[in-house]
Amino acid sequence: MATHPALQAAIDLSAGAAGGAACVFSGQPFDTAKVKMQTFPTMYRGFLDCFVSTYGFCQHAVRFVSRQSEESELSDLQKACAGSMASVFSSLVLCPTELVKCRLQAMREMEASGRIASGHKTVWSVVRTVMRTSGPLGFYEGLTTTIVREVPGYFCFFGAYELCRSVFAGYLGAAKDDIGVVPLMFSGGFAGACLWLVVYPIDCVKSRIQVHSLAGRQQGFLRTFVGVVHTEGVAALYSGLTPTMIRTFPANGALFLAYELSRKMMMEHLRKAHGINRTRAFGEQRRTFHTRIPHA
Repeated sequence: MATHPALQAAIDLSAGAAGGAACVFSGQPFDTAKVKMQTFPTMYRGFLDCFVSTYGFCQHAVRFVSRQSEESELSDLQKACAGSMASVFSSLVLCPTELVKCRLQAMREMEASGRIASGHKTVWSVVRTVMRTSGPLGFYEGLTTTIVREVPGYFCFFGAYELCRSVFAGYLGAAKDDIGVVPLMFSGGFAGACLWLVVYPIDCVKSRIQVHSLAGRQQGFLRTFVGVVHTEGVAALYSGLTPTMIRTFPANGALFLAYELSRKMMMEHLRKAHGINRTRAFGEQRRTFHTRIPHA
C-alpha cells in the first residue's frame, strides 16, 4: 500500500518523538554527568564521583538523488547518508536546546568556580540571561561545533544501526523489521556507541563553548580544541566518556525500540483502516450496481 507522503511523515515524526522521549528518560542522568565532566574535568575524580554529586524526509531526498522509487528500500550506506543529511537540520533545533541544557547541568560548578553569580536555577532564568546578554543569536553559540559533531556522528549512528540490524536479520533468517526486541535494542546501543566514540572530543569542545560562554564570549571550535589539548592534554577531551558509554546502550536501545514499535503499530493501524475503507467502498459500489439493474 502506497502511503501519502504527508501521512508517512506524520507517522515518522510521531515515532521519532516517542523514541526521543524514551531515549531522554532512560539516559538523562548519565548525560548530566557527561556535561559536568566535560566542562569541569578537574572537579571530579570520575563518573561515580560526578554522578553521586549531582529521520524520514532525508530518506526521500536520498531516493531522489539516487533516482530510486519511493517504494524502494535504501541500502545501509544510503540510510547512513540520509541520517548525516538530517543532522544539518537537527543541529538548528539541537543547538539552542542543548545550550540551555548544558548550562543548567553545569550551573552549580560555574557558581562554585566563581565564574558567575548564583541565581540561574531554572530554564527561564537561563533563557532570559541569553536574551538579555546576546539576543536571539545567543542561543546558537556553538552551532558550528554542533554541525561538525552531528554530520559524521549521525552517519556512524544510522550506518551502524542499519548494518547491525542487517547482520542480525541474516543470522536469524528474518526480515530486518522482525528481528525481535533484544537484537533491536542491541543494534540501537551499538549505534550509539559508534557515534560517541567518533564524535566525543567534538562534543566536549561544544559543551565547553556553550557552558563557559556564560562568563563571556568564547573562542571558536578550532581555538578551543587546540587550547584544551595544549593546556590539559588529549585525555581532557575524553573526560566523561564513561557515563556516556554507560548511557548510550539503554538510551539508544530504548530510542530505536520505541521508534520501530510505534511506527510499526501506526502503519498496521493505517493498513487496517485502509482495508476497511476499501471494503466499504466496494460494498457501496455493489449496492449502487444492484439498484440500477432493471427489475423484470
